[in-house]
Amino acid sequence: MGKIGGFKEYNRADESNLAVAERVSNYNEFTIPVPKDKLKEQGSRCMDCGIPFCHSGCPLGNLIPDFNDMVHQEEWQSALEILQSTNNFPEFTGRLCPAPCEKSCVLGIIKDPVSIENIEKSIVERGFAEGWIKPQPPKSRTGKTVAVIGSGPAGLAAAQQLNRAGHTVTVFERDNAIGGLLRYGIPNFKLEKGIIDRRVAILEAEGITFKTNVNVGVNFSVEELNQFDSIVLCGGATERRSLPTKGIESKGVVQAMDFLTQQTKVLYGESIPDQVKATGKDVIVIGGGDTGSDCIGTSNRHGAKSVTNFEILPKPPVGRSESTPWPFWPLQLKTSSSHEEGCDRNWLINTKEFISNDKGELTGLKTVEVQWKMTPGQRPELIEKEGSEKIWPCDLALLALGFTGPEKTLSEQLGIEIDARNNYKAHNYQTNVPHIFTAGDMRRGQSLIVWAISEGREAAREVDLFLMGSTNLPTKGKGDLPSL
Repeated sequence: MGKIGGFKEYNRADESNLAVAERVSNYNEFTIPVPKDKLKEQGSRCMDCGIPFCHSGCPLGNLIPDFNDMVHQEEWQSALEILQSTNNFPEFTGRLCPAPCEKSCVLGIIKDPVSIENIEKSIVERGFAEGWIKPQPPKSRTGKTVAVIGSGPAGLAAAQQLNRAGHTVTVFERDNAIGGLLRYGIPNFKLEKGIIDRRVAILEAEGITFKTNVNVGVNFSVEELNQFDSIVLCGGATERRSLPTKGIESKGVVQAMDFLTQQTKVLYGESIPDQVKATGKDVIVIGGGDTGSDCIGTSNRHGAKSVTNFEILPKPPVGRSESTPWPFWPLQLKTSSSHEEGCDRNWLINTKEFISNDKGELTGLKTVEVQWKMTPGQRPELIEKEGSEKIWPCDLALLALGFTGPEKTLSEQLGIEIDARNNYKAHNYQTNVPHIFTAGDMRRGQSLIVWAISEGREAAREVDLFLMGSTNLPTKGKGDLPSL
């Protein structure tokens, strides 16, 4: 695939970013695309490696060497056709995926891996620019109806696949706009919301019905779902993790998702009278993942006085750890664009107390340094370092601690069983209620967008099989390429 020996001739080239001072003045995306002539070279770097480990590294099973080869040959429309055969929304994954495919790229053993994610993004954006991506309504309808609950990436993928099979699909979203986590959980500087709107317009033109401000089980009874032949639950994992820490109720201790959601809604003209702002404040973000990084970037755009990040785990190595050799997902330090914009990062820090004044307003955090005791066959033990307590000035503490699982309103009202990991229990995406299926974070727990799309696609196939007795919807590595 690509150009034989191309990986010897060309080095990896990634998108560059606007200067920090320029990009933190607004909430727009700030990447600078790789020039078109360089993209051909990047496709040429894909090796004829025999066994493409990138296939197994990608949760969608994307045919990566194949579309890389088409980019090398400048057959962009063919590249798009190959990409869309396995990925409904490459414009999302091309911006937001941590690219496990690149971590398992064979070239990565000896050099920088192929820039798969950027090639993917470039293909789909070329497709939109050229008008190649058009609505594909089904040629006929089956007469079957399906309700999809939740409009995040899993719900949207399930809806599109089921619609392609000819079923009549209605997507219910409890918020005021479609997109789920994509809409309000991810800042605009990583995903401008016009990208979502562009795709939703195509899905609507294909025949999918979207209903917003509909919270099934609250303002829309579960009994009303009986009108549908099948139901797919894609509500995500939205139960937020907190801390059993003294002072957690202090004014100024805020869940990260509340902070991020408010900012996005304000950008689109909504009035949030009590919006949480970081302007002029000493901000501490507790949690070192992607959500914590998003809080850092947003705080810098607010004009925070200072931004500090706490992580309870050890600082990862700069290079790939020996404990996670190729082709496994590496234990490795990740520095995001938000970190580069300004942040004091601290590892092995545990918050002991949120300190407040007599008005209940947060004024500081008390922490202690920790270390992890590892004993074979036992759970790691957190050990506090004696004499390491410290008080940090803090007006706003953002809890970016992840999620503990899906909300249980629907499971309780629909009689859905819960598994040992606190998720909706399913076998082949089918719950204990035969006509109800589930996919995405609601089924597997908090995970990646690329996994959500994969889950939605696979669940749709099982729903189609349940409704019709057979299915032509593709599964990973199978199925014909769809026409554009």
